[in-house]
Amino acid sequence: MNKTLKIILALIINLVPYLVFTQQQVVDQVVAVVGKEPILLSDLNAQIELYTFTNRVEPNIPGLREQVLDALINEKLILSKALEDTTLSVSDDEVNNELDAQIAQRIQQLGSEKRVEEAFGMSITKLKREYRDGMRKQILAAKLWELKKMNIIASRREIEEFFTMYQDSLPIVPEEVELYYIFKQPKLSESAKQILKQQAQKILDSIKGGGDFADYARIYSDDPGTKSAGGDLGFVRRGEFFAEFEEAVFTLKVNMISDIVETPLGFHIIQLLERRGEQVHPRHILFKFKRDASENDSTIAFLKALKDSIAQGAKFSEIAKRNSEDKESAALGGFLGRVPITQIERSLRDAIKDMKEGDVSDPVELISEKARGYQIIFLKKRIPEHPMSLSDDWNRIEQLATGYKRNNEYQKWIKQLRTEIYCDIRL
Repeated sequence: MNKTLKIILALIINLVPYLVFTQQQVVDQVVAVVGKEPILLSDLNAQIELYTFTNRVEPNIPGLREQVLDALINEKLILSKALEDTTLSVSDDEVNNELDAQIAQRIQQLGSEKRVEEAFGMSITKLKREYRDGMRKQILAAKLWELKKMNIIASRREIEEFFTMYQDSLPIVPEEVELYYIFKQPKLSESAKQILKQQAQKILDSIKGGGDFADYARIYSDDPGTKSAGGDLGFVRRGEFFAEFEEAVFTLKVNMISDIVETPLGFHIIQLLERRGEQVHPRHILFKFKRDASENDSTIAFLKALKDSIAQGAKFSEIAKRNSEDKESAALGGFLGRVPITQIERSLRDAIKDMKEGDVSDPVELISEKARGYQIIFLKKRIPEHPMSLSDDWNRIEQLATGYKRNNEYQKWIKQLRTEIYCDIRL
């Protein structure tokens, strides 16, 4: 078995989901007992099926069955220890949120709720009931390891020793750039906004008067991604949309329709269809702000004027704090981070490819799910691709050394638990 597979299986305590999908009917038998917790053949087969499905590998990899069983035994060992710790607890909300996340992942993998229900042979509601106890135990075991892991940090000497030992096999650091930016959004005139809002209000009044929300979304929504689906956004969590949108949707009751909600994209009418723990299932109708060329031109001209001020000696960070409409980065002087070049969106990559350190770009259009406007980019530093070194990549090496130490401590802990807790393998 290759080294990567062994590492993945050794760390499965952090990954093993109880929501496995199989349509096979097997005659169950106990393949191991850990403390008072049995491991069934169906548990083992399901985890093997899940692993092979997720990693797109064949189930007959030599040693896979033994490695998966070993990982399940390790999890049960930690669970037995966690059950003894009276300071650990798991709330119903934690269980519900994790179940929702697991189910959402299965829906994404299989394509629909209906296919998930067919694969499990039960409804989503029953699925949650069946796996609630197992999920609670999984979270409890994970909490114990997280508490133990937090106190395992590589010292300076251990980091240096780790680097000396493994420097020839450490990954190459890809080319990176340290970027800052100033973002501005073209302003729609108040008169144009009022006309658009009046259009949205007419549609809202029609829906409240008995009109079909989905039909109106298909006809009037300016969101091409949801228009054909009647505005359906599926299940979402906090942090996926504009703050104004989320503030509205998370305060709605099921089937309730919002008033007109304004975001940087435009005006929205929102209906909440379903709520699952910290996830909500809304649909919306978007009336997008349609800015004309003069509004774009004035924004570009404003950013060019800022660039000229910087060229004459003004500090980019101070200009960003006063003028950027991305408030989060503005507070940091426009700092976007030190980013691998391969992770940068293509249009931005093209904009900075010929820039030198210290250059500020001309205004570049920015289009994303959360923003649409123009930006100027400050390339503070360009870091070429290079082998890791203690002088340039200390934080990276520290993380790797700490992970290495934690894995070693985990293995020692499991070995100790096997001497303290009853374990009978019957496979």
